[in-house]
Amino acid sequence: MPGIVTEEPTRRVRMPEHPLLGMPRRDVAVTVSLAVATAVVFVLVAVPASRVHVQAFDDGYLRRMLAIRSGPLTAIAKVLNVLGLTFVTLPIRLLIAGFLAVRRRWWHLGAFAGAIVLSEILIGTLKGVFDRARPPGALVSTSGASFPSGHAVAASVTAVAAVIALFPEGRKRFLWGAAAALFALLMGLSRAYLAAHWFSDALAGVLLGTTCALVAALVVHAIRARRAAGRHRSGTEP
Repeated sequence: MPGIVTEEPTRRVRMPEHPLLGMPRRDVAVTVSLAVATAVVFVLVAVPASRVHVQAFDDGYLRRMLAIRSGPLTAIAKVLNVLGLTFVTLPIRLLIAGFLAVRRRWWHLGAFAGAIVLSEILIGTLKGVFDRARPPGALVSTSGASFPSGHAVAASVTAVAAVIALFPEGRKRFLWGAAAALFALLMGLSRAYLAAHWFSDALAGVLLGTTCALVAALVVHAIRARRAAGRHRSGTEP
């Protein structure tokens, strides 16, 4: 009717998903470097000739941890032990995945979920292959083989994959990435401190978890870029 102004309902504009990799060439180089470092640690533990030297280093590191044990450090390490348990990590992972799904950030969800699934498959498989005995006198309850550290893998893959999925390239990603790396490092060191794992177990776990997160991001980024290129060609070519 004349004189009546109607307003169209405002549509919510969904922001496009940020690129998983802000600098693909750099990220590929970092991922390859971490993958090589991870492989080196695994080979050193697998080969009998080098495993002797790894075990000697691990024994010395455990002795140093026993020498510096104190009430406050043990309390912090035990808190980290709880944070790495499934009943803590699983809800956090589901919360992150749910957030990404609600925001319809499917590529980010795929990279995050892919990293988690890949790491879980590798943890069980590698523990069975290496079947390494744990250090004596652990301050927390443990089960299963020692190499690699499941706590270290879970902490690093969850933290790094979450940062990649939640934050675009820039200052925030750098700061949260540094926090994720620090958390993964502390988790790994705490496992050796508690004698739940050898130092090499923890190192391998941190490297493996971080590599899984980066590999998943690289794969999803490549698939996304290829699909975008295909849509572009189909829209421009007759």
